[in-house]
Amino acid sequence: MDSRVDSLLAHVREHAENRPGVYRMLGPSGELLYVGKSVRVRTRLLSYFRADDGEKAAEIISHAHRIDWEYTASEFAALLHEFRLIKSHRPLYNVEHKKDRGHCFIHLTREPVPRLRVAGQANGESGDYFGPFHGRSAVSEVVRAVSDLLELRDCAADTPMRLADQGQLFPVKQEPLCMRGQLSRCLSPCAGGCTQAEYHARVTQARGFLEGTSDTPLLLLRERMSQAARRLQFEYAAELRDRAERLELMRGWIVELGQLLKQLSFVYTVPGHGGEDRAYVVRRGSVRDELPAPGTLEESEALRARAREVFERPEPETLGLRAHEAQEVMLIARWFRLHPEELERTLPASRLLAPPDASTPAH
Repeated sequence: MDSRVDSLLAHVREHAENRPGVYRMLGPSGELLYVGKSVRVRTRLLSYFRADDGEKAAEIISHAHRIDWEYTASEFAALLHEFRLIKSHRPLYNVEHKKDRGHCFIHLTREPVPRLRVAGQANGESGDYFGPFHGRSAVSEVVRAVSDLLELRDCAADTPMRLADQGQLFPVKQEPLCMRGQLSRCLSPCAGGCTQAEYHARVTQARGFLEGTSDTPLLLLRERMSQAARRLQFEYAAELRDRAERLELMRGWIVELGQLLKQLSFVYTVPGHGGEDRAYVVRRGSVRDELPAPGTLEESEALRARAREVFERPEPETLGLRAHEAQEVMLIARWFRLHPEELERTLPASRLLAPPDASTPAH
């Protein structure tokens, strides 16, 4: 092993430069063990060979049979490239960007009589996805609470629906098909308990809550808490209080994410190593395009035209994010939180979409 490590060390010393970039540690069969980034690739790689036994870096280098690296224009470019490599290949020793397996989403189905359900991933099934969230059990409790408060169905997709305004040749009184309906915790669209308009009004309230624009479920829950307290049902009131806290936490997270997405829409110009400047078109926290930074008026107009194309493209602004998309949003948000001075290099989408005489030239 010593001769192999010595050979890797000699290779790094001879060839690596102190420039921004991304490096890869590969195993005996070429399998990707680890991906990392650094503003100074040479210095970072040499640090692996000085790691003490028991440290992660020492373990990685003890299994590595090859080290590759490629240079990027900037630290920001290295950050993005590292993230995408990890998401694509999921190397054995990378952990930070592989955490989406624990996420789940709230799925508002797109059915004639919609439901709220918890989904492990946003897999393309029709409807709106909100999230991702951590903790499937807690999210399931929130979904159950919202469904109960707004009396939405939670039965199987193939349950026959018989809304009150559906024309029936021989109307027959029907009993709800589930216990929730019998306990008046569901509008019972399966048994003519409501019209389509009445049910969809509740769906609209659920959507508003998940988008952070409606407090209806919380207001209903607080009213129940007050009633329980007046009746001296303190144990039940405490249970309702806990539910309310979970709803408030989730709603706060959704509102915060929505505000963050609106702020993270701009063109970001980044100076690069050796004059390799780049411009990134970022919409809702996701990099949609990357181009050379403009150096002439014609290039500035071309960048502006491309940015307008991205920002004007019809896109559902309130749709929830897939897990890997949410991680990219958080990655970019964290970059600007750690480097607030970099915001001076951004040109907001609102200014790019403004009339020409009211806008500022692209950086």
